Amino acid sequence: MEPGILRGLFTAFMFVAFIGIVLWAWSSRRKPEFDELASMPLEQDRFVTEHGKPAGVVPQGEDQS
Repeated sequence: MEPGILRGLFTAFMFVAFIGIVLWAWSSRRKPEFDELASMPLEQDRFVTEHGKPAGVVPQGEDQS
């Protein structure tokens, strides 16, 4: 095959892949997960302490009292 045909096929493949990713990202099935992930930076971190110094982050769902 000629280089021009290969370049054209590669461009077409990349365009189809791009459209697929856009459709996946904007799918209504993905919205709840993306909304949860988008709010993660705004959540307050909770730390486990040992002797008054941070020793790690408390996993979600676990309550350290």
